Amino acid sequence: MRVPAQSVCTAIRDDIVSGVFPRGSRLTEELLARRYGVSRVPVREALRTLESEGFVTTRRHAGACVAEPTEQEAADLLEVRTLLEPLGAARAAQRRTEAHLKVLRGLVRLGQERVRRGQGEDLRSLGGWFHETLAQASGSPGLTALLTQLRHKIAWMYAVEQSARPAECWAEHGAIVDAVARGDAERARALTALHTERAVAAHRLRQPGAPKREQERVRTSQHAENIVSGRY
Repeated sequence: MRVPAQSVCTAIRDDIVSGVFPRGSRLTEELLARRYGVSRVPVREALRTLESEGFVTTRRHAGACVAEPTEQEAADLLEVRTLLEPLGAARAAQRRTEAHLKVLRGLVRLGQERVRRGQGEDLRSLGGWFHETLAQASGSPGLTALLTQLRHKIAWMYAVEQSARPAECWAEHGAIVDAVARGDAERARALTALHTERAVAAHRLRQPGAPKREQERVRTSQHAENIVSGRY
């Protein structure tokens, strides 16, 4: 059975984000095909996609390599996110379905329950799922794809400190959902802008060659998010 290039792309991207493939390292088709148990054809397609996303670059005499973004490029990503997420929330208020609202409300309840019980281990994954669902509720596939790509790249470049105010964070999520449910686009936009700006302060630029323990934490978190969002 032929493995879709999209699945191979997801696997390579996850390994880049988690630090399995360090920045600047070579990505040979033969090595990747052997690692994922596929032919070189889907690997080649996946590398082209990852190059268009900015995770991979092609160097003369070296071939495909993991990209090495600058600090300015990393800072730009956070700024773009603060602009696009509020737009997505505003559109969600106008285009969301009852199914979207059901998932969003369920995630808020689950997050708040975890906070009350002091179970913070999977709050980050739940938060990622919340924002991904909110983006999907915008009814704009292009915007959803951009926001998903941004989240991947930000997770690659930044470590995020554990929130010191998880209850407030999930209260903000709840307020955003309420605004979306009422169809109040401007309030949804304003609340999401404030929430995103506060979240930016918790981001710390990840240094290339992060400790193995940190790489494993990122890989575990990414894997959990992929499972709940149905990427595998």
